[in-house]
Amino acid sequence: MIRVVLADDQDLVREGLRMMLEAEHDIEVVAEAANGLEALDAARTHDPDLVLMDVRMPELDGLEATERLVGSHARARVLVLTTFDLDEYVYRALKAGASGYLLKDASREQLAAAVRTVAAGDALLAPSITRRLVEDFCRRPPHIAALPPGAAALSNRELDVLRLLARGRSNAEIAGDLFLSHATVKSHVARILGKLGLRDRVQAVVLAYETGIVRPGDPG
Repeated sequence: MIRVVLADDQDLVREGLRMMLEAEHDIEVVAEAANGLEALDAARTHDPDLVLMDVRMPELDGLEATERLVGSHARARVLVLTTFDLDEYVYRALKAGASGYLLKDASREQLAAAVRTVAAGDALLAPSITRRLVEDFCRRPPHIAALPPGAAALSNRELDVLRLLARGRSNAEIAGDLFLSHATVKSHVARILGKLGLRDRVQAVVLAYETGIVRPGDPG
């Protein structure tokens, strides 16, 4: 059973999300929160698998709450709720450690699939939107961030995989591009995350752009 905390300042939104999620046989809503502070308390109390986090909330917004939750090394992963007109907030949430984002007008099937994907340890990346987000907000940074120490341990093949991953390619697409098996690509991604000390592929995308491993506008 996937245990979920719902964090949104609107009662009707939480009620709708609860109804959709609890219609699924494998998802349980264990707590609700109306702001970021309540979300953190609920995560500490209930130890959920996932927090479905709104961005704009009173007292403590979803961005700061996400950063604090991920920084506390809690087990729960964060799936951010957003709308298309909040791209900057989405990017900041991904950088803070969220494992993905979902539009508030998602269907029940999309919501359930997103929860299952993130709870399973995968990142929820819509490739076209994710690439646009990262390119928009990393286009001309004032300086290129330093590579983490583990970057020197990446093999040439792992760098190839990281570059494709950063461009929003799925494991299956990377396997086709590099003539590798799906299992081999999955192993490469796991080693990349381990060497760079990253939680998931969302953070790998952000790091790749911010450190210049991939630059906006580079050919695929």
